[in-house]
Amino acid sequence: MTESRATHLTTACPHLEGASLCPAAGENTAPAPPTSAPDYEPPRPRPLGPLSALLRAAWRGDGDLLSLLPKEAYEVDVSPLGYSRRSILIVNAPELTRTVLTNPTEIYPKNDLMVGALRPLVGDSIFVSDGAPWRRQRRMIDPAFSHIRLTRAFGAMTAALDDCEARLASAARSGESFSIDLAMSQLTADIICRTVFSTSLDTDVARDVFTSFAHFERRVAHVEIRRLIFDRAFKDIPQKADVLESCRLIRAHMGTLLDSHLAAGASFDDICSAVIAARDAETGAAFTREELIDQLGVFFLAGHETTASALTWAMFIAAECPEVAQRIRAEVEDVAGTGEIGFEAVKRLTYTRNVFKESMRLYPPITFIPRVAAEATTIGRYKVKRGAMIMIAPWTIHRHEKLWRDPHRFDPDRFLPEREHEMVPGAYLPFGFGPRICVGAAFATLEATLILARLFRRFDVHPLEPGKVEPVARLTTRPKHEIMAQARLRAG
Repeated sequence: MTESRATHLTTACPHLEGASLCPAAGENTAPAPPTSAPDYEPPRPRPLGPLSALLRAAWRGDGDLLSLLPKEAYEVDVSPLGYSRRSILIVNAPELTRTVLTNPTEIYPKNDLMVGALRPLVGDSIFVSDGAPWRRQRRMIDPAFSHIRLTRAFGAMTAALDDCEARLASAARSGESFSIDLAMSQLTADIICRTVFSTSLDTDVARDVFTSFAHFERRVAHVEIRRLIFDRAFKDIPQKADVLESCRLIRAHMGTLLDSHLAAGASFDDICSAVIAARDAETGAAFTREELIDQLGVFFLAGHETTASALTWAMFIAAECPEVAQRIRAEVEDVAGTGEIGFEAVKRLTYTRNVFKESMRLYPPITFIPRVAAEATTIGRYKVKRGAMIMIAPWTIHRHEKLWRDPHRFDPDRFLPEREHEMVPGAYLPFGFGPRICVGAAFATLEATLILARLFRRFDVHPLEPGKVEPVARLTTRPKHEIMAQARLRAG
């Protein structure tokens, strides 16, 4: 998901924009839903008081920021968060988050800790830049994305899904367990490889990129709580040698894939070729080779990781709730029968799409959208000093007691048109908000809806130890440990 979270992705996530996935107003797209939704609250950390939450996070030592959130973080409009040298302010009120994320005076740039963590991989790309450099990149990238229509990307999605289904079918026949997390990461990485570079993940270069990305995501996402508390603002934080080596390998492989498109006579119809062809409308300049690697790194990182995160949770919840899985299957049968689930059919899968949307509400792919105050200012009634960390947390906003009815309950039907009056404007931001909203929201939604429809039509999925599933805030909202499961082929 690029923030332009997205996601994201939203803070991290370039998928693609394109035709709307929402049916026209008044269009009857699915059978009438049942009158009740499953009374299910998926796993979440139990919030503690501020000091207890700090001690828990420090004792765990795993850098999980979810465990650092006190109970008050889910109740306040805006408030200082914990204890730190630079000060941290959590902002939940939609009218205040809009001010920060639209950033009209450009005093809330990307957070320096996040920029420092990602810059070795993505340089000064659209994901981490601000001000004039960001505006230049956005002017160039937007037309490149509009060139890639969802109808064309749909073919890449279906081809990658064919391979994923074959792997799961083999595991089902042998009784072998599989990791939901890894399966979704491999699938979305395969889709983004095919969409960006016109190559599947089943190549040596693509597999190396995926493996290096997986290592980078695990290592760079680890937040040292003591640094968060005691370090001053804007302090350089060196990355560990293995993280830098992963970045070097990824960028080298990205360069190899890029050079195949730059070669004389090369002809591709994909995102990479569209970004190569992008020109600055004011100067006519193209991206340099290093800038292209920066941007393509963002597309790969955000284009699969955020969607994989949301799909992992959607798969787990639907597997845990037979009513949800059955409603997905009934909707697919009503819309597509037993035949191919085509592009137009996916647009009509209202309930399946809402399962994905509700999963993103409870487990927003980008847990936090961090900003930093470039100068002293005020937010609400609070004075904010230069260097203060401003935390826009979709995790707390999506679970805020003043903004949602039964905020911790899984209820896809809350997104039905007849319940729109319950929605507080600005309280749902899985793809971010403002000028940096994720450019790939439509791509991600199409992709996830198709994946859920096809996999649950063909398989029963059974998590092996659901009671041990626990979310943590890493680069995205992920399970603390892999969710292992077994798949069973469904009759017919």
